[in-house]
Amino acid sequence: MHNSEWDSVLQYISDPADLPSPHAERPVAEMTGITSVHPQYPPQQMMTPPSSERSSPPDPLRPGSPDNAQGNTIVSVSTTFYPGANLLPIAPDVILLASDGVFFYVHTTQVLSMSSNQFNGLLPSNMGDINKNDELGTVVPLPEVATVLNVILHAVYEISCAHYHPSIDTLIAAVDAMPTYGLSPKEHVAPSKPLYSLILNQAPMRPIVVYALAASHDLYDLAVPVSSHLLSFALHSLTDELAVRIGPVYIKRLFFLHLGRLDALKRLLLPPPHPHPPTGNCDFTEQKKLTRAWALASAYLAWDARPDLSTSAMESALCPLADHLTCHICKRSLADRVKQLIVQWSVVKRSI
Repeated sequence: MHNSEWDSVLQYISDPADLPSPHAERPVAEMTGITSVHPQYPPQQMMTPPSSERSSPPDPLRPGSPDNAQGNTIVSVSTTFYPGANLLPIAPDVILLASDGVFFYVHTTQVLSMSSNQFNGLLPSNMGDINKNDELGTVVPLPEVATVLNVILHAVYEISCAHYHPSIDTLIAAVDAMPTYGLSPKEHVAPSKPLYSLILNQAPMRPIVVYALAASHDLYDLAVPVSSHLLSFALHSLTDELAVRIGPVYIKRLFFLHLGRLDALKRLLLPPPHPHPPTGNCDFTEQKKLTRAWALASAYLAWDARPDLSTSAMESALCPLADHLTCHICKRSLADRVKQLIVQWSVVKRSI
């Protein structure tokens, strides 16, 4: 092949290191052009995110684009909340400006309908009370970064932001900021809402911080499934900061979950295999050997018991007892007892 032909092939080949991770947080804005921006709202460049179902703002860098005309300024605008997004039948009437310079075009009616304090008093019902920038319209600067504000606004509009792959830290920051703007975490992190599933799907990676989030906002429906991932959590490693954030009620529930499972395990391990009527090869004296062996093995399990003890660990500790038995009836009794124990342990409550 000629060099020119190879070039046409190689231009489509990228270094794997340059490809985004499937779990990496995606950018929430892309560059676009607007008619001169006031100096107090400096633009900031961000990478172009993946395409979404809705149409994206026009590419300002494309030759002939109206946004590339002389006198326009390139700024970062949300790829979901931009002037032509058509999220509602009416046009957006206010711009929320993130602390990192990303513009979010939203509807006052939608935001105020979800907020109990007029979005922290920043969006009065009479929009004439807000100072307007002559060039941009109504601009309200906020302290949140774009990724956090993006999650908050998706919750306000009751749409999913899963395609942005927000990190668990971003999700937590967004939920923590909701009360400031008069948004109820209980309403927006309910099981029927997209944000609930998004947080719950990431809970296994950092269950204690998600549990702390649920506890701090009394999100019981979120705390229950998350607590099942905390059976292996060492309670003594709980920091003072997390303990304060979780609060006494949910700490008690977590401790009782661990202690309750340990008590249940000890209670289930206590009964030995059922004895059988004496036979010519196995009398009560012989059967006492199995009872003593069971007591030793169960004591070993109970001594080092953990709330997340697996059924395979139980089988590894108890099934080898059959190797020292000669009576087939005793072996069958032992096998039945181990099966019964595993079934009983599997139904012990695994969440708060």
